[in-house]
Amino acid sequence: MDTSGSPFSSSSGDNAPSAATPGTAVPFPLSTGARLQARWQDGTWHRAEIIETRPTLGDYYVHYIDFNRRLDEWVSPDRLDFATVESAEAAASTPNELAGTGLERSAIIASSAAIAMTGGSSAMVTVSAAGTTIPAIAPERKMTRNMRKRFNEENHIPKALEEMDPTTRALEREYEEVTKVKFINKIHIGSYEVDTWYFSPYPDDYGKVDKLYICEWCLKYMKYARTLAKHQSECKCREPPGKQIYQFKTNSVFELDGKVSKIYCQNLCLLAKLFLDHKTLYFDVEPFLFYILTEDDEEGRHVVGYFSKASLEKISPEGNNVACILTLPPFQRKGYGKLLIEFSYELSKMEKKVGSPEKPLSDLGNLGYRSYWAFILLSKLKEHKGMLSIKELSRLTSITHDDIITTLQSLGLVRYWKGQHIISVSLRVIEEHFKSPHLKPPPLRVEPSCFRWTPPELSKDG
Repeated sequence: MDTSGSPFSSSSGDNAPSAATPGTAVPFPLSTGARLQARWQDGTWHRAEIIETRPTLGDYYVHYIDFNRRLDEWVSPDRLDFATVESAEAAASTPNELAGTGLERSAIIASSAAIAMTGGSSAMVTVSAAGTTIPAIAPERKMTRNMRKRFNEENHIPKALEEMDPTTRALEREYEEVTKVKFINKIHIGSYEVDTWYFSPYPDDYGKVDKLYICEWCLKYMKYARTLAKHQSECKCREPPGKQIYQFKTNSVFELDGKVSKIYCQNLCLLAKLFLDHKTLYFDVEPFLFYILTEDDEEGRHVVGYFSKASLEKISPEGNNVACILTLPPFQRKGYGKLLIEFSYELSKMEKKVGSPEKPLSDLGNLGYRSYWAFILLSKLKEHKGMLSIKELSRLTSITHDDIITTLQSLGLVRYWKGQHIISVSLRVIEEHFKSPHLKPPPLRVEPSCFRWTPPELSKDG
């Protein structure tokens, strides 16, 4: 797959500097907070902010203004146009081009990382953040406050800092400060080298290396290739610990209790944090169950993704059936994300419960869930010729009442009448929706007959 495309919209409005003389106009180091033009890996120039400096190495950690933090990176001075420097004070008085609105923030959504085979005879596969794409934003499109509020609620868009209450805003600023700089730029896991997206709190010096080496079987992390090679010659693991509760063709799912497989689950969470921005579960894994999806071959069962949820002893008061969900970048765009989502709802059906993922969702999580909900709900409405109530839809799918309403509202299939939401749909309208390229059937589906799992029961005093 081609990874040469720019991760930025071609309509970003940033023009390449006409006479850039990188590294000559301003002495090192620039102060943090300064803004200037920085060159992305494809040669295009974009406004960026200096987040951190490393004087001993002579490079800068930059954030590209108005783009997702997963694109933040360390750059050398020759990728900066020092003739365009704004001081931190001047930058603070200059509004971001896309600051604030829910529509604009939601448009900054990256696709899953592109995958490309490296040249030569190497079996290593490189998964690069350079393949990330961001859709263009229509600047002329305006939203009223009520439209923006509804849009944000339907799409689970996190609030901007200025919209948060003082306590939440302070916590968010503290979180951003702690996680603002990503030192681990790549991981080597299995046959893949993967560009990381976000900071992860690996302990001690492990969190400061440029490339981290991870055993794909036990998820133990190491600083050196030679250490990994020695470990792999001794590691006997070939599948996740825990109970195999599902197998269909070349995919399996294992259920792990965070109390029993604590180290493995902690390592999994640290790995996941490299690709999830707002993930706070790293070490306190005991109250959670983990469901790990694998791709199976003669070598073993390779982890491709997982989701977690509160264990029986810590039932989610919000009725969440997923606390965290991730498909690892090498396995994205293969249908595994929706397979994990469907698996979580199959568990809820067997438990005779409705459920919903914890909000807010990540950008990719939001896209996956909205697509899954739309396909499942329209399929049920088509099957029953549109003659279903929201309550009946919830019972059949285990999707919550609120998630059903927001999904059908986005499709224009629900109206408010006499104090309640009413589904208003015809078979013709359903068929039109199924013709949309955005509503393709999931490439992978759960096979209910392949479960080897029974729902746990609450204790009498629980």
